[in-house]
Amino acid sequence: MYWWWCKLLFSAVSIFSSAVSRANADTVVTGAVFCDQCKDGQISLYDYPIYGVQVGMACVDNKGQITTSREETTGWFGKYAIRFDGTPDLSNCYVQVESRNVQNSNGCTASAGPAQKLRLMYNMFDMQFYTADSLFSQPAQPMSYCPRSTTPVPAPVTPVRPPGPIAPVTPSPPLGLPPLPPMPFFQASACTYQLWMAPEYKCYWRALNPDMKVAVVFGDLAARRYGTDMTLWQALQGRGDPYRTLLREGTTALLNSYNSIQFSYNSLSVVTHMNQALMGSTRSVLLTALRFLRANSGSPNVTCMFRACK
Repeated sequence: MYWWWCKLLFSAVSIFSSAVSRANADTVVTGAVFCDQCKDGQISLYDYPIYGVQVGMACVDNKGQITTSREETTGWFGKYAIRFDGTPDLSNCYVQVESRNVQNSNGCTASAGPAQKLRLMYNMFDMQFYTADSLFSQPAQPMSYCPRSTTPVPAPVTPVRPPGPIAPVTPSPPLGLPPLPPMPFFQASACTYQLWMAPEYKCYWRALNPDMKVAVVFGDLAARRYGTDMTLWQALQGRGDPYRTLLREGTTALLNSYNSIQFSYNSLSVVTHMNQALMGSTRSVLLTALRFLRANSGSPNVTCMFRACK
């Protein structure tokens, strides 16, 4: 769980640093959007930052009329940053996931969570920094592995009868509880790129989707090496070249990191090792690809926990 909180801390720090580095923006509004897989309205280990979601900000006056509105799209790690010139008063402003993000009921954009009011974090040196509680985008139904609340079943009512001869009492068998649903995120799992490409396991593409661009996921160094049009699905098909092999195994490791909390690498370390290899020599590329390959192949105690999608 420690790496999860490090991930959130890294996201917050990167938001702050990107905000203060823009000298032409005197006021910055920042936050993040998460996929609320269990629809419980709070961040848990089942949730993940969601990329490419439209976030709207609106300010209202005393009469309830909208005076200011802006929109921004979330980037990697679900972050958004809305910038203003000057230091306007945004104390009566709200942010919310835009309803037009709702496209289908199969992904995490079936419904949007509640709006959140902006909070002023600091105001000094003619600069303002506002933030808001995390926003949520939700699927149509909670995922099958989410915890479910249980309601006790009332005991049956026994009708009152006249007293009669006492019969021997046979103890009833113990009542067994139904098995808990599987929780793949907590299971140790490592799957190869061939399994991630198999159609029967496509439902495990949750935090990432096959059409996402490599340049968006891994950053500028990957964009220079692989171009801006290559998708994650195409990345899994790379072979025969050290850099394509690195991309294939790095993409597989990133998918595994989002699928299992016990995977050898977390998502941030996958991206970090990937970029370090791209800045190094061909030997560094091969060594990093080999390390990813070993992690993706698992071990005698760690196998791929995929089950065929329904």
